Amino acid sequence: MTVEALVEKQQMAWQWLSFQELNTLQLYQAMQLRQRVFVLEQTCVFQDADGIDVDSWHGLGYLPNGELGAYARIVPPGKAFEYPSIGRVVTAPELRGKRAGYELMQQAMAQTAALFPGNAIKIGAQAHLQRFYGSFGFEPVGELYDEDGISHIHMIAPPLSQQPSR
Repeated sequence: MTVEALVEKQQMAWQWLSFQELNTLQLYQAMQLRQRVFVLEQTCVFQDADGIDVDSWHGLGYLPNGELGAYARIVPPGKAFEYPSIGRVVTAPELRGKRAGYELMQQAMAQTAALFPGNAIKIGAQAHLQRFYGSFGFEPVGELYDEDGISHIHMIAPPLSQQPSR
């Protein structure tokens, strides 16, 4: 069965872990997926291991076959922005168009709200994904900026308790 068929057949199994709770295999899988997409696919040379991971929570979305299909990290307020933030949002390329990114963001938003209730959430989004993040209540703030050769924009979503039902 293909990876695409696996994700269509069943949702991913999610784990949200602090850095200290990650085992070496989970950390390796997360870094491998991040590098596969951000460094190789997007040809973006940057220091992915930026020192923020150790203070963050890590969301791991596993397919039924045990492969890591999606990942994001939640950064506490004061580490990247004044608000809690969601970053390093990534799905395996073979899952694109299968709604895996939507599932990932739903999980990340819910986990962020549980960890930091009543807080807005700020992200540094790739500019071409504004519509995607907008579907989760994020609104652009500020101007476009270049980050590692890719156009980005800061976006903020109000606390989940203040967002209209979808």
